[in-house]
Amino acid sequence: MAIAICAPVIGAFAVLVLLRMSAFEVLAWAAGGYLLWTLNEYWMHRVVLHFEPERGLGAHLHWMFHGAHHDHPNNPGFVVAPPMVSIPLAALFEGLFYLVLGGPAWLGFFAGFMAGYLIYDVTHYRLHQRRPRTRLGRLLREQHMRHHFQDGSRGFGVTAPYWGSRLRHRAHEPTRAARRSGVSERGRARSRSPPHRRPVSKP
Repeated sequence: MAIAICAPVIGAFAVLVLLRMSAFEVLAWAAGGYLLWTLNEYWMHRVVLHFEPERGLGAHLHWMFHGAHHDHPNNPGFVVAPPMVSIPLAALFEGLFYLVLGGPAWLGFFAGFMAGYLIYDVTHYRLHQRRPRTRLGRLLREQHMRHHFQDGSRGFGVTAPYWGSRLRHRAHEPTRAARRSGVSERGRARSRSPPHRRPVSKP
């Protein structure tokens, strides 16, 4: 689904910007957009998706958008964001880039940003639904499974884990996601799951 939606958009924006700028300029702006995506991936995951209200509408929305994925990590229906969420967010970023950058530059920047999102979406899905054969794939899967099953307070960069080593800070207490996965304050896995949730088997 993500490929069917994002690939034509990326291609259309790439063609439009190539008609207005040199290939070198397009690559530079696209690289900037991709770099911003990797930062957005890390911070969106860490700050927004792991902001966990205890009750009410906030708790319900959190479970819908991310909590369900942590509770059922192997369910393909909870791995990627549905179009009703991803499309409005993409439109929001598109408008922001247009206002900030202007000219043809925003076209290349947005194309690179969307390419980053597509790479993230496909990679995230495959990490959960396939067993990678490459060394890089195995490394990404290992660090992402640690986020799910050992320490939910780390490993927020799915396709860009290098941001975690630079931006991560040690929290004084584990998040509820970490407690869900059975991790103590020192990151040591407990042998039991929380009593109010069903244990999730490791893939």
